Amino acid sequence: MSIRTERVAELIQQEVAQILQQDYAERLTPMVTITDARVTKDLSIAYVYASVMGDTEAERKATFKQLEALSDEVRSTLASRIRHQLRTVPEVRFFLDESLQRAKRMENLFDRIRAERERRLSDSDAADPA
Repeated sequence: MSIRTERVAELIQQEVAQILQQDYAERLTPMVTITDARVTKDLSIAYVYASVMGDTEAERKATFKQLEALSDEVRSTLASRIRHQLRTVPEVRFFLDESLQRAKRMENLFDRIRAERERRLSDSDAADPA
């Protein structure tokens, strides 16, 4: 990415995060966090990555569907905020970022491996009265 597209992506990430926090927090019940944004070279499309906090997969997916439905409203609000910085406001497309859920799953697996390893070590120490 060029410096210009990186700057525009950072601007869009910050502004979309503020828009969601200030204007749409009550509609998006589990918390939504904007983790990244990328824009095409011609600045026509902004790919916005959102992480949705929720207890269940169904709850996260439902909230993400609500977020996708709000993309036109978010774009129009974004247009009013950055109209002096860009000629045209890019189309906003949301993508679900599940890296936090994957990290949590990996941490749980590591915890289970550690517990199993400790159990095996304690079993072998108990069996070997050296």
